[in-house]
Amino acid sequence: MIWVLSILNPENNSCNNMENPGNNDYREQALLYEKILEGMPIPVYCKSSDGIIKACNNAFTRIIGLEKNEITGKKVYDIVEQEKADALLFKDRDTLNNGNDQFYETRLKYADQTTHDVIINKSAIRKDNREITGIISSIIDISEREKIKRKLEKSEEENMISTTMLQKIRAGVVIVDDKMKIINSNIGFARMFGEENEELFETIPGLQGAELDMLAPELVVNMFKSILETGENRMERDFKFQNKLMSINVITISRNKIAGAIIRDLSSPMLERAEIIERARQVNRKNMKTVQEIAFLLGENAAQTEELLNSIIESQKYDVDEEN
Repeated sequence: MIWVLSILNPENNSCNNMENPGNNDYREQALLYEKILEGMPIPVYCKSSDGIIKACNNAFTRIIGLEKNEITGKKVYDIVEQEKADALLFKDRDTLNNGNDQFYETRLKYADQTTHDVIINKSAIRKDNREITGIISSIIDISEREKIKRKLEKSEEENMISTTMLQKIRAGVVIVDDKMKIINSNIGFARMFGEENEELFETIPGLQGAELDMLAPELVVNMFKSILETGENRMERDFKFQNKLMSINVITISRNKIAGAIIRDLSSPMLERAEIIERARQVNRKNMKTVQEIAFLLGENAAQTEELLNSIIESQKYDVDEEN
């Protein structure tokens, strides 16, 4: 590391005569610089104006994969492959010619063959007369920062896509946290429960942060509270709101923390006929199972009981066939 000082002040040749008692101050200063550089967790190296590496710290040797004596006295192209050398030497010419500090991001392959996102800083080394005699460079690994940045960008992109898709769904969709505040919703949800909600949606996109109990019927609120408290995977129910038959399916997104619901207006003329038919079949299947269980428990006259209960069910089913 004595080379660092000799490059910083090449006109001072006292470093070549370390045995001279008058040079103790210089030697102590050089050792201090050496300790500082070696203690730095970031790779640092310096080279003369003719491209010869004069000094480096241990952090630099680790990413290059060579010992110091294999690095110093060599040019960068002598010790690493061209791709890595190009990354290290990029913009050196501008610093040597104009003395401009350089600060740029690049990708650098380390000795273990892993590729890292790094920031390379370069500063000119000058003589007392301001003549440029070399460059000192440091390498800051920002791989983790870039990973986080890419994740955030991906998350934002996915959020934009999911929000766009959310608004395309005809059914009402709402996502709620454990404080019963709306995380996001679509215009379909806002329209279901009154014009005031729809107007609020225009002011607050997605109704984000709004209290669910201020915007939805009590039954909907209670279903969210129940699933968030119990951690159940799913809850379904049909209910009436303002003379409209609705269906709500509440699911756990993050147990006890976040839940979402899809709400359909079964009275809507936009609802596809196939969905109504399927719902009628579901109701029938569920009730038939109940009929069979009751008949089994009764034992005697089971057939008559089943027939009677089944006729009641038939009379209460959705009369979808009349639409033909």
